[in-house]
Amino acid sequence: MTRQRPPAWAVLEQPLRHKRPALVHYHGQDRLVCPHALGWKNGRPRALVYQSGGTTSQGGLPTDPRQRWRSLLIDEVEQATISIGAWATADNYTSASNCIDDLYMAVDG
Repeated sequence: MTRQRPPAWAVLEQPLRHKRPALVHYHGQDRLVCPHALGWKNGRPRALVYQSGGTTSQGGLPTDPRQRWRSLLIDEVEQATISIGAWATADNYTSASNCIDDLYMAVDG
């Protein structure tokens, strides 16, 4: 079965491969994210990202870095560009996320 990859997929795949951040416009918010995994959930393309900057639908980012994980529906990302700056993560990262049931690629442990 061929899985759909919307235009933002290719943009998010490059920062994941090279541990770089990406700037995305998602659900009305500009977010600086560091992609950690790409795949599908129930047939829809998803990205597990660590949000290191920008805003969320609730406003600012949580102060606890372990609570900055986001699951993005890639076909709902309005704009995506590779960004400069440091790639970020938190110590609770695992590629075994429940937001993706068909994993395409992920950052190693």
